Amino acid sequence: MISKDIKYVGVNDHDLDLFEGQYIVPNGMAYNSYVIVDEKIAIMDSVDARFFDEWIANIKNALGDREPDYLVVQHMEPDHSANIENFMNAYPNATIVSSDKAFTMMSNFYKTAFEDRRIVVGEGDTLKLGTHTLNFIAAPMVHWPEVIVTFDSTDKVLFSADAFGKFGALDIAEDWDCEARRYYFGIVGKYGMMAQNLLKKASTLDIKTICPLHGPVLSENLEYYLGLYNTWTTYGVESEGVMIAYTSVYGHTKQAVELLAKALKEKGCPKVAVNDLARCDMAEAVEDAFRYGKIVFATTTYNAEIFPFMKTFIDSLTERNFQNKQIGIIENGSWAPAAAKYMKSMLDKSKNLTFTDTIVTIKSAMRDENKKQIEELANELCK
Repeated sequence: MISKDIKYVGVNDHDLDLFEGQYIVPNGMAYNSYVIVDEKIAIMDSVDARFFDEWIANIKNALGDREPDYLVVQHMEPDHSANIENFMNAYPNATIVSSDKAFTMMSNFYKTAFEDRRIVVGEGDTLKLGTHTLNFIAAPMVHWPEVIVTFDSTDKVLFSADAFGKFGALDIAEDWDCEARRYYFGIVGKYGMMAQNLLKKASTLDIKTICPLHGPVLSENLEYYLGLYNTWTTYGVESEGVMIAYTSVYGHTKQAVELLAKALKEKGCPKVAVNDLARCDMAEAVEDAFRYGKIVFATTTYNAEIFPFMKTFIDSLTERNFQNKQIGIIENGSWAPAAAKYMKSMLDKSKNLTFTDTIVTIKSAMRDENKKQIEELANELCK
């Protein structure tokens, strides 16, 4: 129960191993849907294709003998839109409310844009249900171009589509920040400017509750969540500390990373987060890289470039608008070290990066001069 008139009718998915075919979800996923009961009844979004029966059962349980008048489609990604056609067959008197671009996408998915059963809405449009009025807000590229979010000005609820979402089913308690951050930077992170535009619009509203399409309903301490989103959408520094991302073939680069982490801690660095890119969840490494203001890339020269996991990692950062960081580099190469030069070239497209004066260059195995370089690097990062 969100309010007297707004009920949750979503589902939990514990069968899924990879969300979007790439993000590990050990605690499953929630596909959120809501019903607003008034003179007219609106269902807010659908759920994944595999959960139609459970979703419809939840709707019927919430409505009793009544039937929905509207299905509001805020986002056309299939985890939220896969049951549109099934819903319209189950409720032949219902009308779809969505953006013009969303109806174009419906014609792609369903070979129909429901021309005879639809209402097209955009920025500033409203839909009155009775005592409740839905106010529609365009949110393009958060994170698809058709997205709208909806503000119920009666109960002051923002239905936020994928904004403020997180990984994890709702029947398992876990830290919100970590899985919301991993979700945001993995899925929405490229579109920080668009998400920031949505935040600016949201700041003009008297929001009491946020109902996202994934993750828990947020109704307490909203300033905290809005503050985190403001940091994330502006690519700011959330936590003071140093993140070290590394790959190591025979252990020598790893040895240098361990020495650097030890030196940073001894010098009072508030947090040192170390990620072995060959073994960690890449999405968590990406999350850490955006969380901290100082990043060290440590890898070997490989086929005259860099080790594949590091290449993938840097690509994952730059395609998400990686920026506003201090960068340190540790490179290793037995006969022609080229990793530092290659990584810098990959980072050329990123804005507001500053590089430490010290670059640690290891030739096969650690030498005393490398230990001195690592000490100098630690001093620079701890300034």
